[in-house]
Amino acid sequence: MTLTVPPPTVATTRRRSAWLAYAAVAWAIGYGALRVAWVVIGSPSFGPLGADLVVVTGWWFVALQAAAAVAGVGLARAPAWRPALAAAAWAVCGAILLSCALLLLDLVGFLILDLSPAFTLAGFLSRAGALAGAVLLHAAALAHLRRFRGDCGRCGRARGSGGAASRWARVAAWAAVAGCLVRLAAQVVVGFGDVPLAQGASVVAFEVGFLLAGVLLPLALVYPWGRVWPRWVPLLAGRTVPRLLPLAPAAVFAVGLVGYFGVGLAQLAVETATGNVDLGDGRYPPAFFWFAESGYWVWGWGLGIAAVSYHLRTRRACQHCGR
Repeated sequence: MTLTVPPPTVATTRRRSAWLAYAAVAWAIGYGALRVAWVVIGSPSFGPLGADLVVVTGWWFVALQAAAAVAGVGLARAPAWRPALAAAAWAVCGAILLSCALLLLDLVGFLILDLSPAFTLAGFLSRAGALAGAVLLHAAALAHLRRFRGDCGRCGRARGSGGAASRWARVAAWAAVAGCLVRLAAQVVVGFGDVPLAQGASVVAFEVGFLLAGVLLPLALVYPWGRVWPRWVPLLAGRTVPRLLPLAPAAVFAVGLVGYFGVGLAQLAVETATGNVDLGDGRYPPAFFWFAESGYWVWGWGLGIAAVSYHLRTRRACQHCGR
């Protein structure tokens, strides 16, 4: 006699998604209380920058935590698909991500072993905490979507997901490459000035990482050699590429580039409209900033779309529906 495994019940599926939502609520309350204390009593020193967050700060960020808590409770208790609730949760996530956009500078400093003079441990930990909350709330909203809109009661995946990289994913990958090259071309036009390779190993590491993340990484996400090591890679040829090797840095840098340079472009647009453009030390003309920051921003979006495609194609199959 063959025993069949029954599909997960509504109650089981709800428990799986509710704990994420309540975790987001707990984070919002705890982190929000910390932000209230910093506003009322005083915050730690954040160095030359004077702040740990950008865009949404002070009491506005406290209000953002309250919105995150309300959205989390709504996601946990919703009896059916609520698109407005999910959209509101993702809007809060986006605002939080913009607020901790300076994490990109922290990350680059860690990678090249040369932290910015403006780096402070308190600022980094605060931004990392904000990012953790945004990730939790996003996971809760995604679980809500999968619970009510997916075909499978266990994983929430839809029919036809996965397979080969779509045409749009390849277009996005090449757009990321183009964005990287636009940024590089802008630097070539104005000259490298006082940024010679002789400055040290950190500059060499930055330039090598710049080209790897801007050319090799986007294409690896959409072509077969990003899943199986090609013949020209010694010792590894023919073996499966660990999925997190390209996926993790692509996801992190995509979010960082879109957030940081999205804020930068918005600031540049406002300054241009008001006639108060801050050109730093004046070495570069305004056109350089427009081309460079736009290139970074397109690079981030292209990398993110290609990373989503790679994730869908390489994730482990669901044991219940086989997708």
